Amino acid sequence: MRGTVLEVNIDNFNKNIENIKKYVGNKMIMPVLKANAYGTHINKRIKTLNQFDIIAVAIVNEAIEFRKLGYNKEILLLNQPYISEIDDIIKYNITIGLSEEGFLNKLNDINNKVKVHLEIETGMNRTGIKLEKIQSFLNKIKNNKNIIIEGIYTHLSSADYDVEYTKKQLDTFKKAVQIIKKEINSIKYIHSSASNGLINFNNDVSNLVRPGIIMYGYESFDKLKDKIHIYPTCKLKTKISFLKEIDEGESVSYSRKFISKSKMKIATIPLGYADGLRRELSNKGEVIVNGKIAKIIGNVCMDSCMIDVTHIDNVKVGDDVYIWDNNNITLEDVALKCNTINYEILSTISYRVPRVFIENKTNE
Repeated sequence: MRGTVLEVNIDNFNKNIENIKKYVGNKMIMPVLKANAYGTHINKRIKTLNQFDIIAVAIVNEAIEFRKLGYNKEILLLNQPYISEIDDIIKYNITIGLSEEGFLNKLNDINNKVKVHLEIETGMNRTGIKLEKIQSFLNKIKNNKNIIIEGIYTHLSSADYDVEYTKKQLDTFKKAVQIIKKEINSIKYIHSSASNGLINFNNDVSNLVRPGIIMYGYESFDKLKDKIHIYPTCKLKTKISFLKEIDEGESVSYSRKFISKSKMKIATIPLGYADGLRRELSNKGEVIVNGKIAKIIGNVCMDSCMIDVTHIDNVKVGDDVYIWDNNNITLEDVALKCNTINYEILSTISYRVPRVFIENKTNE
């Protein structure tokens, strides 16, 4: 196996699920497993997935992959799909988020059963049915026995920081639920809250929550861990592949963006921007070698980068190097240096990086 790996702790993932369940009480859990489970690849583990009665994805191909893996329970496609994907939606028994009228019109033309969750626009302005159009949307559905409305949902845009706006969204959602329930007696799933919403707001209309980044042990807003205990699941690790000494005045990497001011010991690590190590970390990122911080020097290359190990004793080829270890350097530290969020760093770790699952303190 390649020396560069993303270690994924399944025990910590399961602890996070248990803590989320305790936090939300009797609400159901629908884990969001899109983008290869935020880059963790936990979506590849059927044993872990089968603890959930319903899961959420973003695109049809993700749902198909779960079916081929052997997941036979409910899968909700959160994003509005394309008309060209209807055949696969039917074939693989995928429940869809529905809000686009052209798509609804096409469903009315086919003679196959499709389960849907109606998405309500409450202030995100991405996709969804506006409040004033819900009744006309329902009128197009209610005489079609092939379209089964199982759920109602929305997405909160600012539940991490804007209390008043979020309350306004939840109020709009509550009105939408009331309108729909007048036409449909039984709705199986009602949901509005992803990680931020489920932690910061108790929405009594909903019976289901959609945890995302917090399942993987990372904060969706500052000081979230003051409210719920979550355990980081991932560590990005590589190994030193080459060591050398350079003299004062020598340059390192492309475009000579680093010039040494003294004699230095430099290590090359086989991890670059094609693996998900962002180029923004050039000349400012840090890693951990033998428990000590080492700076990234020069431009990050596609497949490698160089680090300064002058101050680290007994360093050698093959030593472990952590990009983040959730202790000395966190995922949030890396994101901050890249001027982005932890979601983006984790979800864009490349397919080239093998995932090593840690369970019961053993590797799989």
